[in-house]
Amino acid sequence: MKKTMKKLFAMGLSLTMVLSLAACGSKEAPAQEQPATEEPAQTESAPAEAEAEAPAEDAAESASDLSASITLWTYPIGNWGNSETVDGLIASFNQKYPGITVTVEYLDYTNGDDQVNTAIEGGQAPDIVMEGPERLVANWGARGLMVDLSELFATEAGGEIYDSVEAACKAANGAYYEYPLCMVAHCMAINQNMFEAADAMQYLDAETHTWTTENFLKAVQAVYDSGQQNVGAIYCSGQGGDQGTRALINNLYSGTFTDAEHTKYTADSEANIKALEALYAQDGINFDASINGGEEITLFRNGTLAMSFCWNAAQQTNSDNAAAGTTNNGDTILPMLFPSDDGKTELCGGIWGFGVFDNGDQAKIDAAKTFIDFICNDPDQVNESVKASTYFPVRPTLTGIYDGMETADTMNTFSEHFMPSMGDYYQVVPGWAEARTAWWNMLQRIGTGGDVATEVGAFVTEANAAAGAN
Repeated sequence: MKKTMKKLFAMGLSLTMVLSLAACGSKEAPAQEQPATEEPAQTESAPAEAEAEAPAEDAAESASDLSASITLWTYPIGNWGNSETVDGLIASFNQKYPGITVTVEYLDYTNGDDQVNTAIEGGQAPDIVMEGPERLVANWGARGLMVDLSELFATEAGGEIYDSVEAACKAANGAYYEYPLCMVAHCMAINQNMFEAADAMQYLDAETHTWTTENFLKAVQAVYDSGQQNVGAIYCSGQGGDQGTRALINNLYSGTFTDAEHTKYTADSEANIKALEALYAQDGINFDASINGGEEITLFRNGTLAMSFCWNAAQQTNSDNAAAGTTNNGDTILPMLFPSDDGKTELCGGIWGFGVFDNGDQAKIDAAKTFIDFICNDPDQVNESVKASTYFPVRPTLTGIYDGMETADTMNTFSEHFMPSMGDYYQVVPGWAEARTAWWNMLQRIGTGGDVATEVGAFVTEANAAAGAN
């Protein structure tokens, strides 16, 4: 009966996504375990800074005289997908650099990759793309299509970037194909009212937002027994939000998705097989091939689901349909770390920034670098640039970005309890695009009764073939 219910659930919950996939489309984690405690790189002594000051001013004057028309294509990263917000950022840029015209194209995570690849094939690639290392570094950069941005990392601001974030922006050949602006840790969330009604709050620590694997399964069972048939969904209609399913499965019994060197996929471990078997057997957890991460969020917000595996700070502060931090009907949403068996959760996260396509026009390349430098490094601008992302800065010297805003308490909560748990940024393994597709196809097969060990083994074989690791 349970397996039949899983199939019926998968057929019946397909809804049109009404929330942006910016929070859960494809955003992945930087290799940064303790961003709050890392120290910025040492700056030069005062005399050295004084000696360098004049050339820097000369460069600024030269840049201000640049005249070029460039294109910026941006994925929906927070409000970087909002034309009004981006127009304001460009207006600030043009106050300092009036000779550079910036035309913007807004992408989504359904068709964005196809649009960029089509433009590349037609010799019409954009000058700048805003996204993460899995596209800018591991895909287009690895194909030799991007400009090396090493000179931006050589600036004082570039030297302050967290080491692990910088590492994610660097290709195997030593070139930097992304200059980062912001980052976030992805997590999960629960409907606190439903958990209270089921007496399931006893299984978690609401202050630290943590729980064990054992207590997570007990909590799901309690909510299911209370009458909430659909507690959580292993969504797998596509890749949207797949960082949530990967993090859930990897954390339950301390499994891994790739090796530490990011050369091959290791998801077929006994730990991950055990996790998938436990999820499939658990009442209230349903493998749903009709929805992706964004659609799962919709079902969570409207009360169909009692938890979401596709969550982060941007979702917690979203007030499109109800007050921030609440479901559509006003229930309290409590963000949670993914459960773990060893007390250490490793969250997937996202690093977002800018890459420059090498279109053979040096004036456009210089103008693109100037835009990136202004947006990410200008001391009077960078806080607004990060704020537009609704995420967190990649430099520890940038503080108080959300002070005075209604979201300040929530952002501080995420800074304190979630950002320090960011795990390895493994999304730069070769064959990443093929591995993502193979992952949700694997979940679909398991959801329809496929043997877990067999299906996970097939996934790893396919992914490693794409990575050239077999």
